[in-house]
Amino acid sequence: QVQLVESGGGLVQAGGSLRLSCAASGITIRMKAMGWYRQAPGKEREWVATIFSVGSTNYADSVKGRFTISRDNAKDMVYLQMNSLKSEDTAVYYCKVMDYWGQGTQVTVSS
Repeated sequence: QVQLVESGGGLVQAGGSLRLSCAASGITIRMKAMGWYRQAPGKEREWVATIFSVGSTNYADSVKGRFTISRDNAKDMVYLQMNSLKSEDTAVYYCKVMDYWGQGTQVTVSS
């Protein structure tokens, strides 16, 4: 059974940083693209970033230059380093691989 468990969310002031982690089990992520998504209150879930099996990355324009996605295939982990956080980054952040989603971790940025 595939499980994705996110952690690292919390409350941070604008301009601060957080590092989210996603632990995968029941699946080897080595050859898989991994993604981070987020959903703010009253809004649809949106894509944030993707890291491909070869290590290349893509980012949504809204986070480009501030967020960094990375992976540790040996540990089946994916990370999202978030710097220069803004109030509009407040959302539940989800990890995704193939059609599997984690339960999400709340990020709240106070202005």
